[in-house]
Amino acid sequence: MLKRLVLSLLVALGLSFSAHAADFDKENTIYMDLKDGRVVIKLRPDLAPKHVERIKKLTREGFYDGVVFHRVIRGFMAQTGDPTGTGMGGSQYPDLPAEFTNTPHETGTLSMARSRSPHSANSQFFIVFKKAAHLDGQYTVFGQVVDGMEYVNKIKKGSSYENGKVTNPDKIIRMQVAADVKE
Repeated sequence: MLKRLVLSLLVALGLSFSAHAADFDKENTIYMDLKDGRVVIKLRPDLAPKHVERIKKLTREGFYDGVVFHRVIRGFMAQTGDPTGTGMGGSQYPDLPAEFTNTPHETGTLSMARSRSPHSANSQFFIVFKKAAHLDGQYTVFGQVVDGMEYVNKIKKGSSYENGKVTNPDKIIRMQVAADVKE
């Protein structure tokens, strides 16, 4: 009886692992290496195809490597993607038109940062630490942390008196499209 139970558990675990592997789309997965560990991000081209293509293009160019988390607000979000570290910079490419959806901003959701204009997203993005329903439908959601949220939570927080501006901020060590990684 015990042997059957153990065998059944092993088969069930094997099926769940193989189902997970079948869902793993390396072309739409990002590895973001931080000082404390690797964050795995599932990209959502079904929600924001233009933004996902931009993130992958910039990632493949090495744009995000060494870029700081310039704005990090405790209990809200961590923002990065500005090569100047000021919150005012972006890539050399034109801004993108908004791709808003009703996808909720839950723990680990990635969205594009923008100015007041909805069509001003370029390279900056943020990761929310917890549910942020007030952002739903107003920012382009393009991904979700599927592993390593504990490392995102360790990103150095900024001053609440300076809108999350971080002194000596943490940075993205390296960002890669999983399909490009030879492991």
